[in-house]
Order: sequence, then structure tokens, then C-alpha cells
Amino acid sequence: KGLVQNHIKDVSLFQTNCSAPMAAPFLQTVFILVFLLEQCGTSSSKEAGLDRLVAELEEWSQQQNARIEVLEAEVVARQLLVRPLNDSSPSIFGDGPRRRSYTTQENLNGAADHFWIILCGTVIMLMQAGFALVESGSCRVRNTQNILLKNLTDVCVGTLGWWILGWSFAFSGPVDSDGFKSNFAGSEQFAGHTFLEARSDGQQEPTVNIAKWYIQWAFATTATTIVSAGVAERVLFPGYCIYSLCMTCFMYPIVAAWTRGGGFLAKFNDAGFVDFGGSGFVHLTGGVGALVGACVAGPRKERFLDMLSAKDRVLLPTEPFSPHSIPLTVLGTFILWFGWYGLTCGSTLNMSSIENGYLAAHVAMNSTIAAATGGLVAWFARLAMFRKHDAHGMCNGILGGLVSISAACANIECGSAFVISALGVLLSVGASAGLKALKIDDPVDAVPVHGVCGAWALLAAALFDWGNGFSNAHGAQGFRCVIDAATKTCRSDNLASKLLVSNLLEFCTIVAWVGGLSLLIFLPLRLANLLTASDDQQDCGFDDEKHMPVTAYDLNAAMPHTVI
Repeated sequence: KGLVQNHIKDVSLFQTNCSAPMAAPFLQTVFILVFLLEQCGTSSSKEAGLDRLVAELEEWSQQQNARIEVLEAEVVARQLLVRPLNDSSPSIFGDGPRRRSYTTQENLNGAADHFWIILCGTVIMLMQAGFALVESGSCRVRNTQNILLKNLTDVCVGTLGWWILGWSFAFSGPVDSDGFKSNFAGSEQFAGHTFLEARSDGQQEPTVNIAKWYIQWAFATTATTIVSAGVAERVLFPGYCIYSLCMTCFMYPIVAAWTRGGGFLAKFNDAGFVDFGGSGFVHLTGGVGALVGACVAGPRKERFLDMLSAKDRVLLPTEPFSPHSIPLTVLGTFILWFGWYGLTCGSTLNMSSIENGYLAAHVAMNSTIAAATGGLVAWFARLAMFRKHDAHGMCNGILGGLVSISAACANIECGSAFVISALGVLLSVGASAGLKALKIDDPVDAVPVHGVCGAWALLAAALFDWGNGFSNAHGAQGFRCVIDAATKTCRSDNLASKLLVSNLLEFCTIVAWVGGLSLLIFLPLRLANLLTASDDQQDCGFDDEKHMPVTAYDLNAAMPHTVI
């Protein structure tokens, strides 16, 4: 009986450290044994049975004590398993100082995020083909190869510039405790340094920065390509390469650092700023660069005749400078429309939760509505101006609608997308006419489509925000409002006006930064005769003088009896 009582004490102590279901079977067994002992008599005839029962109890007690030790070890193991999630980093190898294996959920989330980023980055990259087709089709045939070469160079030169310097300025540290950039720009991870961490055994530990670098590279090269459209057909190739390298190495990365990289615009006030798909830091940046380049390079030879009034420059057809291939322009527009889903939906930057899935779908719907609305509005506007259908103008309307919605595609209703796109395209059509009246030569309407619509998008993203009235705001939070940290409810301290101020500050910052630096680059190139082609070169065309073969199209191949 004493042995049983001691065992009961052991079980009670174990019960205080373990859950009831773990200790209950032991108590039930002990109670049965106590009952059996009470049934045992004290006569000598029963002593043998009692001795045997005591021996069995001792053996059973040892077994249960051993089991208790195993269960206690399991409890400790569970505690140790949970603790590393808070104070160590996951590793594909699952070992090393302050390292642990990825959990199953982390594996699934990481795979989904990387697949999403690579897919969207690749779709954005396809936009380069669309830009090449739209730009070359919108210009004269004599310069087709030169335009295509500049588009190829934008990507190749821009990639090396982004790899060596651009990423570091835009998205590397140092950052403060709240995750915001603590300096003017980043100053770490040049040329992909620390993207892989070398282990002592020579193996490599990857980081998430590899995938982030890829999709942000696609954004960077897009901004640079916009500039090439604004200065097409009269800018010398070496001078443009210098500007392209400066754009991807320094100008665009600094804008990205201040906005998406967590710089001063991201922490300017409690509302932050909202530029989800890059209307400001991508399209406005490219549009401002295109405007400065077009002004400094000057118009193409005989583009604007002195005897024509401003009204005639806007309304009279200019056949010598008309697009040489509407099919290329239309095909390029459809490719850009397709690629835009990578630009806007991909700005979720991850796909490891159902909320991000819903948000990407909402962004896709708003983008689609905006593109369709923009095309129709431009079609009707150009029809009213010229009394003829203009497929090229409709293409620019589609692109203008997409630029107009990119900033606000994740924080507005679909009805607002319709209104924002319509108003943005009307502003674009008006800006296109205004540039012609001012004798600013923009062959592809890059400034009205990307610059004007990009500026309007920043304003519209704040004005049409989901927030409840003007006291609340959603901004960059998507479906969620900006939360008060103390009450865990939507803040209502006039956040809408703060959001508007932040977006206006983004507009002013981009115009001043990109416009000023573009002028510092283009103007010396112009003075050094490295920017604008001579009149003879423009008359002859870049393809005939600078390229081989001398024309982009072999028109003789279509003649009878010609071997192809």
C-alpha cells in the first residue's frame, strides 16, 4: 500500500506538469491496484500472492517512471521547437548557429511568393517588346532599326546599371527599427553582394533579395524605355546610351528609394503615400525625362512649319511624320496591355495569403476597366477633333487609361476606375494638342500618356481613396484602413488630406529630381553635339547611314520572281 501511495504522489506531481489526458490513465490504473490490495487478506495463505503482487507493482512503477521521463522530454522538445521561430532564421540546410529548418507553411508561402514574383517580372519584361513595336510603328520607316536598337540597349545597359548600382541605391539598407530607409539612399549590396551567404563548408544560403531584384529590375527598365519614345528620330545613339545608363544607375533608383524603398515619402506622415502600380515612380519619372529630352533635343527637321498657327499645328494632318505601321502599333499596344497586369497585379509582391489573391484580382479588374474606358474615350475625342477614326490615337488612349489607374488600382472601387481613366485620357488628349501648339516634338506622345496621366493618377489615388469620407484613408493598405495602434480601429484624424499632401509631394519631388538631373545630362550632351542629329542625318535616316542592312524591311522580297 505504501508503494502504491508513493506512486500516486508521483502521478500527482506529473499531473501538475502535464495535461489531464496524459495523467488520467495512470490514476485509473493505480485505483484498480488499490482495490486489489484491499481484497488481499493477511493470512499466511495469501502472503505468496501479496509478495508476487508487490513485485509486479515495483516493476510496473519503474516502467511508468520511465514513461514519465520520456513524456517530460517530449514536452521540453516541443518548447525548444517553438522557441527558434522567434530568435533564429530559417535555412534551406536547417543547421548552423541561430538557424533552423523552414516550417511546412514557410515552405509553401515562400514557393508561392517566388513563383508569383518571377511570373509577374517576366510579364513586365514582355512590355519591352510592346514598347519597341509601338515606338517603331509610330515613327517613320527610315529610323526603324535605330529605334529598335535603342530599345534593346535600354534593357541591356539598364540591366547592368541596375545590378551594379541601381538596386543598392533603391532597396538596400541601412534601415531604422520601423523598416524605413534611414539615409538619402541605400549604400549596401552593390552588384548583388550578400544576395547569397557563403557557409563555412562552401555551400550557399540564398536570400529573398534575389527575387526582389528581378521584379524591381523590370520596373526600372520600363521607366527608362519611356524616355526613348519622347526623343525618337533625332537623338544620337551614344548620347542616348549615356542618359539611359544614368537613369537606371541613379535617377530612377533614388526615386524608388524615396517611395517603394521605404524612404522619406513613405514615412512623411501617418497616411504615407499611395502609388501601388507605379504611376508616379515609374511613368511620371519616364514622362518627365521624355519632356526634358524633347525640349533640349528640339523638334525633328521641318516638323513644325513657321507659317502654321498653333491651331493648324494641332488639327492639320502631318503626313510626312505619320506612323509608318499601324499594325505594329496596335500589336504593341495589346502586348503592353497584357504586360500591365504584371506591373499592377505584381505590385502585391507576394501571393502567400488569400487576401493578396483577392487584391490582385481586384487590381486586374480595375486595370481592365481603365484600359477599355481609355481607348473608347480617346477614340471619341479624336473623332470629334478630326472627323475621322484614329486607331493610333485609340492605342494611346488605352495606354493612358492604364497609366491613370496604376497608382490607385488597389484602393478604389471599379466605378472610380472608370471615372479616373476617362478624365486621365481627356487630359492626355489635351496635353498632346498642347505640345504641338508649343512646338514640342513628342513622336509617340510619351509625355501626355506617361507624364500627364502619371501626374493625374497620383492626384486621383488620393481623391478617390476607399476611406470613409475624408477622415479615414486606406492608401497603400489595400482593403484595410489605416489602423490606430492604440484602439485597433480605423483612424479618423483627417487622413485623406494627409494622403493627398503626400501624393502631391511625390509629384513635386519626382518633377524636381528627374527634371533637374535630366537637364544636367541632356544639356551638356547637346552643347557637345552628342545629342541631336544633323539635318542631313535626319533627311537620310539613321538606318541608311548607321545600320546594316540599310533598311528594316526588304520590300523587294515581295516582288515576283524573287528568291526569298
